[in-house]
Amino acid sequence: MQIARDGELPESSDLEQISQLIPLTGARLLELGCGAALTTRRLAERFPAAAIIAMEVDRIQHEKNLAITDLPNVEFRVGGAEAINLPDASIDAVIMLKSLHHVPVAAMDQAFDEISRVLRPGGLAYISEPVYAGAFNEILRLFNDEKQVRQAAFDAIRRAVDGGRLVLEREVHFLSPGRFEGFEEFESRVLGATHSEFDVDESLYRQIRARFEPHVGGDGVARFLNPMRIDLLRRP
Repeated sequence: MQIARDGELPESSDLEQISQLIPLTGARLLELGCGAALTTRRLAERFPAAAIIAMEVDRIQHEKNLAITDLPNVEFRVGGAEAINLPDASIDAVIMLKSLHHVPVAAMDQAFDEISRVLRPGGLAYISEPVYAGAFNEILRLFNDEKQVRQAAFDAIRRAVDGGRLVLEREVHFLSPGRFEGFEEFESRVLGATHSEFDVDESLYRQIRARFEPHVGGDGVARFLNPMRIDLLRRP
């Protein structure tokens, strides 16, 4: 297992990878840390026969998700990965998109105990984590340096595999396109995220904006290619 990989990487997205790696038609899917449910929506619309339980620990965001009424195959629940209120062996696949490193470090092993418990035998866990590299990471770490928690997340995956709770099926490294309609969208989606509070004074705000603005193109859109790692795990 490698936390990062050097060399040229393919450009892809989590939605494309999920579609290739996980059989979703008719599956019962659990998404842990669904956030604003953007990928939840894309999955629900692409695989309408799948039943999706979308969990979010941030109660403010969860209340917003409950207002979504046009996804009949999605059930929104509040809760974290370390305490999943579902029966044993009741889920075909678990998905975590950039959310494992947000689990408290002391609870990461418990999260994998829970993931293993709710997966049916042979069920898959798709764990997608950002790699600590790239232009966007250079902006993010000005106010939210995630190096230690991303390393902790990788270490927790390795412990889950080394301990036999889950089996590593495949590890995939790729570049994920990201875009913001100018700094205002970045400020809203990242600096203003309700799951975190950042200590950003006026001086730091100017630094963040100065680091961001060179990435804005003539069309007003900032584009990034973010290095990512997927660990596809299977319950024995």
